[in-house]
Amino acid sequence: MDWLADVAAVVGLGWYAVLWALGLLGCRTARSRYRTRPRSPLASSSDAPGVSILRPLKGLDTNLYENIESTFIQEYPNFEILLSVADERDQALVIVRDLIAKYPHVNARIIIGEETVGVNPKVNNLVRSYREAAHDILWVIDSNISVAPGTLARSVDILTRSPSQNSSGKRVALVHHVPFAIVHENCLGAAVEQAFLNTNHAKMYLAINTVAIESCVVGKSNLYRRSDLERVDGSLKPKTVNGDSLAGEHGLPAFAPFLAEDNMIASALWHELDLRHDLSCDTANNAIGRMSLADYVWRRVRWIRVRKHMVLAATIAEPFTECFVVSSIAAASLRHLFAISPWAFFPIHLIAWLWIDFDVYESLAGHPVPSGKRAWQFMSAWFIREFLALPIFLVAIFGNEVVWRGEKYRVMQAGRVTSTRRRVSYPREWLWWTAKADLTNEYEPLPTDQLI
Repeated sequence: MDWLADVAAVVGLGWYAVLWALGLLGCRTARSRYRTRPRSPLASSSDAPGVSILRPLKGLDTNLYENIESTFIQEYPNFEILLSVADERDQALVIVRDLIAKYPHVNARIIIGEETVGVNPKVNNLVRSYREAAHDILWVIDSNISVAPGTLARSVDILTRSPSQNSSGKRVALVHHVPFAIVHENCLGAAVEQAFLNTNHAKMYLAINTVAIESCVVGKSNLYRRSDLERVDGSLKPKTVNGDSLAGEHGLPAFAPFLAEDNMIASALWHELDLRHDLSCDTANNAIGRMSLADYVWRRVRWIRVRKHMVLAATIAEPFTECFVVSSIAAASLRHLFAISPWAFFPIHLIAWLWIDFDVYESLAGHPVPSGKRAWQFMSAWFIREFLALPIFLVAIFGNEVVWRGEKYRVMQAGRVTSTRRRVSYPREWLWWTAKADLTNEYEPLPTDQLI
């Protein structure tokens, strides 16, 4: 059976080479796209198309004032801001009204009251804004996200360019922004989340979107046209050029049954209309407050359980893309084929992998990885994240229930969810912050856990 071992070793090295190719592609993309961010001509154009900025709010998120303010100061001549809350007693309204008073020249208004169209509270919160928006181009941006002043102009520039200018030759239907975590609280879970989002997640996200053989979108900050969304229903079945008659729900309400509505919207535009996505050279700066290690673990468990019902093959492959798993495969293959000691291979692999991850961080941040004590803290968080990746996956893959805003949901086919109608009591280690933190963080039960 030696030949089977030989084949397995060759396949293992081939997979290792593929992972390195993707890593280097992600690193190259980060360098070329994010280290220079030119000003778009649309920033001062009188012909700039109108944009409606939709910001769903719930409670006092970390850095909420600065997050919302970043949309008020966009360098773009033609936009409105719709700030939606489900409850007139929502604490976010105090901040929103202060900002509207501070920027009276900005066309901004508040929409109070949700419309229940499904299980997803974010969609329920957004539906009225979606319908009342004055413009066809919509920018949906989460309340825990801040952006640079030039983000809107650069994004609209990509969304409105001719298909002939795109590498795919197809029209761009959605522009998204890679999440970049900014920690506001000195706690372990937040540090691990930052290490994940700003290195491995960003690297693979950029690589997959550069290859662009399939839809891959995180919905922290997305631009798309309402007229396109009205032509899809979430079935992922191709529509005719002129648009099929949609008998059931379509547009934004059609995505209310999904927990990951943003990913489903992107997939629908890709598969139903045969349109494409693109990234601008901007980041969606994700403010992370107090997050325990347990918060981080269960957040990852939740989204692995959702993803496995949406993209099963990619989810199963995920642990084989992680640093320690793929290095173990490569080390075993090298030892079998060439008698190379794993102890000689591991240090070289680890240093090279770290260099790539940290280079991606520098490209997105616009500055080097923090030095001194902060560098060691960041590296420690990086190692913890890598060590936890496989155990978290093993916990997540064998379950279908997730906790979302203190309520249990069962994830079904294609990522749809149903509520089990059971409230969840959190473990004791999750409760220490309740005297200090507002439990109404946006669409989540945990203080800094985000929707995606």
